[in-house]
Amino acid sequence: MEELSPAEIAAFVLLDIAVIIIAARLFGRAARALRQPAVIGEIVAGIALGPSLLGALPGNLTDVLFPEDVRPYLYILAQLGLILFMFIVGLELDVGLIRGRERVAGAISLCSVVLPFALGAGLTLILHPLHDEVGGEPVTLLALALFIGVAMSITAFPVLARILGDRGMHRTPAGVMALACAAFDDILAWTLLAFVVAVARGESPFDVVRIVGLTVVFAAAMFLGVKPLLRRLTMWHQAAGRLTPDVLAVVLIGVLLSGYATDRIGIHSIFGAFIFGAIMPREGAAELTRDILERLEQVSVLLLLPVFFVIAGLGTNIGGLGLDGLWQLGLILAVAIGGKFIGAYSGARMLKLPGRQASVIGVLMNTRGLTELVILQIGRDLGVLDGELFTMLVLMALITTTMTEPLLRLVYPERILRRDIEAAERASLGIVDAYQVLTVVDEPARAHQLIDLGCDLLGNQSPSGLVLDRLVPAPRSQLEVGSGLLPDLAAMASAVDELKALTSTASARGVTTNVLSRFSSDPWADLASQAEIVDADVVLVSEAWSAARAGGPTAEAAVLRTLVTVRLGAAEDGASPDRPVVVAADITADGRTALRLATQMALQRRSALWVLDSSGSGRGGRRLAAAVEQIRRAGLEARLVGREEAAHADASALVLPAGPAAGDFAVGLSFASVLTVRAGQADADLDLTEALTALLPDEALQPPVG
Repeated sequence: MEELSPAEIAAFVLLDIAVIIIAARLFGRAARALRQPAVIGEIVAGIALGPSLLGALPGNLTDVLFPEDVRPYLYILAQLGLILFMFIVGLELDVGLIRGRERVAGAISLCSVVLPFALGAGLTLILHPLHDEVGGEPVTLLALALFIGVAMSITAFPVLARILGDRGMHRTPAGVMALACAAFDDILAWTLLAFVVAVARGESPFDVVRIVGLTVVFAAAMFLGVKPLLRRLTMWHQAAGRLTPDVLAVVLIGVLLSGYATDRIGIHSIFGAFIFGAIMPREGAAELTRDILERLEQVSVLLLLPVFFVIAGLGTNIGGLGLDGLWQLGLILAVAIGGKFIGAYSGARMLKLPGRQASVIGVLMNTRGLTELVILQIGRDLGVLDGELFTMLVLMALITTTMTEPLLRLVYPERILRRDIEAAERASLGIVDAYQVLTVVDEPARAHQLIDLGCDLLGNQSPSGLVLDRLVPAPRSQLEVGSGLLPDLAAMASAVDELKALTSTASARGVTTNVLSRFSSDPWADLASQAEIVDADVVLVSEAWSAARAGGPTAEAAVLRTLVTVRLGAAEDGASPDRPVVVAADITADGRTALRLATQMALQRRSALWVLDSSGSGRGGRRLAAAVEQIRRAGLEARLVGREEAAHADASALVLPAGPAAGDFAVGLSFASVLTVRAGQADADLDLTEALTALLPDEALQPPVG
């Protein structure tokens, strides 16, 4: 083909990018339909546009669509996509995942790196005579052995995290440990790869020492000098309330300059981008991290990374392998799969992890995906991997990643996964069979009031406990470059820490308290699930929380337990023996439950109970009067009052049964906490007399907790 003019090259670049984007989106959707990460489909799209499929058709369409004059420009775009991806890998590599699991995760990761590395290096003794030359230049045994070893050892942390997130496994012990192992694995593998690149690029032992030394100096300068300065990004982001162009510009400039620095040192530019991602602020930076990930994905996933996949695909020719390539591919797969699985599994079993959990870790650590492709492309650029070996290793990366999801479902079926998720949540709470009040804490300024009210609702029940809950909003969108999971986990950890800090309010009153948090895109459905998990007798939410979620996909009716919605009064209006608890009761299930909960509050507060008879003078009224007499005989000050008296009472709380008329009773009580009660099935089935008999033994009137 004759040489193209600059204008023709520009036109071809635009056409190629459009074709690449179309193919990447179509293949990505097909992959998701097959329960595979989208990136697998996009890698396949890149291979399909190369000589493996498009180039095998009549007319060699690959060369027509991607002329030689155009490929250098596509290569530049591909390198930019690669640098942004490696920045994201570093950004998501939170060492907080390892904290507390250093010994176990470190030992398993070491086994899952050392064994496949050793087997890969040994396999090179067979492969090197067949692939000892690239472009007329000899390939040393040492360089090839090191690259094959690293290729066998790597785990794709972003893809692994996405698989765990999609299945909800990040809440199980196996998922948490797999994340920690993968994080440790990434640190080991990228450090090892940097050394391997230095060896491959160094022209002499002295040159290798120089490259390694400069790399260490660069890393130290980044962690000790640049990292403290980057903390300002969090302050700027919080001050603006969003990711401003200036903040994003600082990040991009840092990524590009770091990549340039490591390239000049003698290792690949991706290492600079990776280190810059690793030194980005973590503390209080969950929203900043999430915003950066979402913004970069728009450029990276849609435009740049698909170009990188095509560049890799242009060097992949599956049809050219032949029978000789098939047996080599079989050996590569056996070493890659066996080495990684056996290394991780045996390491986990030596540390006494259960067999199923060890199997899950072994399967997940075989995930290679895009991270493997990055390493292989570096090896090809350095002239270590020839076209045939590159093709076989790309196929290995695709096969080992694709098999992860179905194998995971085999060793960890859905029914066992659901059981383990619930068991993990129960174990984390340490819940015993007790009377439980699940309290959703949403407003920090009113948290202590809400917790005090939750303690009051426990009454004199024993054993009893309070569960503090917060539903963390689920990610606004699912990311495809990275998992997006780590900033969400940081937000979750922050929510749990805040709840733990609030437990002192209940502990001061002698109440056993646990905390619970969950990602949620459907709050009422998730709250209902949590109520079942903790076996809550009462679920307490604020009126503001309930109103804000009224338009969600699921209504409050999903909560099958007794639900109490409260409008909190002024902060200074605390419980006082001089201020009665007023309840508007009737003989409906909601009215009976309201009376029981109001009685528990009065017992706990040592205050009077005023019962507003909303049932009239009929049978319902007589039953309420009998109930009030029963409460009075037990020693609690209780009496029936009229509407006018109740409306002007200096009440500490007003308890109402749910229903259209409930709001009418709140007139004149704007400074009191107003509780609206909707009975769950268990409370609806309770007979009022029996419930009060169980509630009001003689010892019930001992001094209240706290």
